[in-house]
Amino acid sequence: MARLSREDRQIALGRLQAGKSQSAIARHFHVSQSTISRLWVRFQATGSVADLPRAGRPRATTAAHDRFIRLRHLRNRFLSASSSAQALPGPHRLSDQTVRNRLHEAGLRARRPHRGAVLTRRHRQNRVQWGNQHLRWTVRNHWRHVWFSHESYFLLQRHDGRRRVYRRVNERYAPNCVDEAPVHGGGGVMVWGAINTAGRSTLVHVQGRIPAQRYVEEILRPHALPLLADQDAIFQQDNARPHTARLTTQFLTDHHVQVLPWPSMSPDMNPIEQTCAQARRSAGKSPRSIAGTSGGVGHHPTARYPASDPVHAQKMPGSCCCSRQSHPLLT
Repeated sequence: MARLSREDRQIALGRLQAGKSQSAIARHFHVSQSTISRLWVRFQATGSVADLPRAGRPRATTAAHDRFIRLRHLRNRFLSASSSAQALPGPHRLSDQTVRNRLHEAGLRARRPHRGAVLTRRHRQNRVQWGNQHLRWTVRNHWRHVWFSHESYFLLQRHDGRRRVYRRVNERYAPNCVDEAPVHGGGGVMVWGAINTAGRSTLVHVQGRIPAQRYVEEILRPHALPLLADQDAIFQQDNARPHTARLTTQFLTDHHVQVLPWPSMSPDMNPIEQTCAQARRSAGKSPRSIAGTSGGVGHHPTARYPASDPVHAQKMPGSCCCSRQSHPLLT
């Protein structure tokens, strides 16, 4: 509801003293009758139509405004506060910070979004189908036999554009205000590894591109096959081209390796992604510790994957601790 200016209050008071009804005055100024009633009570008590002293700044939004802001951002989570401030109906434009304050009161805060794969309808159907097929798998009877493998690329220097510097005006190019970074990203290293609930493989450093021939001869034969000696062992890999090449599939078939079918565009379902994320955070603190592994495919002497951990075991897709409501495939 609009607020009456000081001039409008004086006019409303004069009409009240002239005998006009409160409802008629309220209709003229497009306010509620209670507004005129409170104005009259205040004048009789204080002899003035000015606002009474109050603690803090008057609230700039009404309950309807707050609901509009909340629902607008719940319907589109990527809207900015400035766009909502411009779209809010009313004679005065709210500040962006006021919109943020109302969102904070509703429990909505700006966070860095998770970057997920682009999923088509067919991708989602395949994920749900895979999840239903493995929904009753348990860690004790099934998942403990699965070796989850993955290749991961570690950047030696990470610059995501979110770093800030506190500086004065005209200090943009001051040496202590410049964030120095390599022009082409600083390079990185590619590693391969595998984990299951009982242990982990050796972390293998891969240099350059790895076609199917190199994948078989330098990773599967020397590193993966020893892990799959148990007849109940199951090997998991994503659908990258070297993994699905005829040479790779024939090699796994000849060595009687049981491969876990994997839906496409589903890296978030692989529990080793959690391990790689932890490794990236650790590597970010001392990136040169990874850079020491140069020279083809070899072992990193200081690299470690987490050993058996019940927390990692519970994150395995389709494990007994995952209900249908919280299953990652069904979200």
